[in-house]
Amino acid sequence: MLLKRLTEASGVSGNEKEVRDIIIDEIRDHVDDVKVDRLGNVIAFKKGKNNHKKLMVTAHMDEVGLMVTDIDNMGLLKFTTVGGIDKRILVSKQVLVGKNKIFGVIGAKPIHLQKREEWQKALNIDQLYIDIGVNTKEEAEKLVSIGDYVLFHGQYIEFGENLVKAKALDNRVGCSLLVELLKEIEDTSFYGVFTVMEEIGLVGAGPAAYSVDPDISIILEGTLCYDIPKLDKHLIPTYLNMGPAISLVDRTTLYNMDFRNKIVKIARKNNLPYQYRKTSMGGNDSGKILTTKEGSITATLSVPCRNIHSPTSVMSKNDYNNTYKLLKAILTEYKKGEL
Repeated sequence: MLLKRLTEASGVSGNEKEVRDIIIDEIRDHVDDVKVDRLGNVIAFKKGKNNHKKLMVTAHMDEVGLMVTDIDNMGLLKFTTVGGIDKRILVSKQVLVGKNKIFGVIGAKPIHLQKREEWQKALNIDQLYIDIGVNTKEEAEKLVSIGDYVLFHGQYIEFGENLVKAKALDNRVGCSLLVELLKEIEDTSFYGVFTVMEEIGLVGAGPAAYSVDPDISIILEGTLCYDIPKLDKHLIPTYLNMGPAISLVDRTTLYNMDFRNKIVKIARKNNLPYQYRKTSMGGNDSGKILTTKEGSITATLSVPCRNIHSPTSVMSKNDYNNTYKLLKAILTEYKKGEL
């Protein structure tokens, strides 16, 4: 399954090659042109019926992770974060280090030895280490190096009522949706762009948008979901099983109201569930795309994901499937010149 392959691949920001190779292998026979720019963005073009507006659909390939910063005399690895990670999730997590994916475990001082003020709050990054099963610095240096990327070791598992647990659902769900779109849609011209380094500041999106120069853009994402019963309804950003989330506003973008209303109208016309992403926290590649050159009208469609930016993110396959159906319906209206 494509989504399984994508989520289990290595793709920490700035090291997206493994994900990029999977994507190019999947789409090369279904697009008219595909290129990789200097930063590593994949820019594909699907040729079909001409449209007076140029459409770009994007998804970022990278995931949050870690990087080795030091190796101590016992062979334990010190590290820093790459992208936004809640330090509270790190202790005891399984990881893979470097290009050879050396197995390791994130450890810390046992709770039995911690002072009360230590175990009452999350440990700082400098109090943690990665144990790769060696005893000396020299042994560790034969396996890993300072500057090596570290990714969470998380399996793709389907469980419960149509749910999926995996790492990197942000944003391999978007990548998977876009790959499927490029493979299935015919007779419609549009660009499919897979960007790099979104998690460290929307790095790839600006140059990619400059190259394509789109009139309208749809950004595909895996977004935060926190649908717990004790939270006031207006504070819940998205829910599982309520359909794709359409963004209103976030830290980088005030989304175009007319474009958003057209998408809502398309969803209703096709009897597809949808919801609004109700928080303004966070941001995505739209923040760079909408201001490139003369600008681009943007919208973001997201699959809600619990435990985002962790190795145990959870999504609903129903939401994934309905997001894809809405995407196809939008492309149908675009082909008619209705967007």
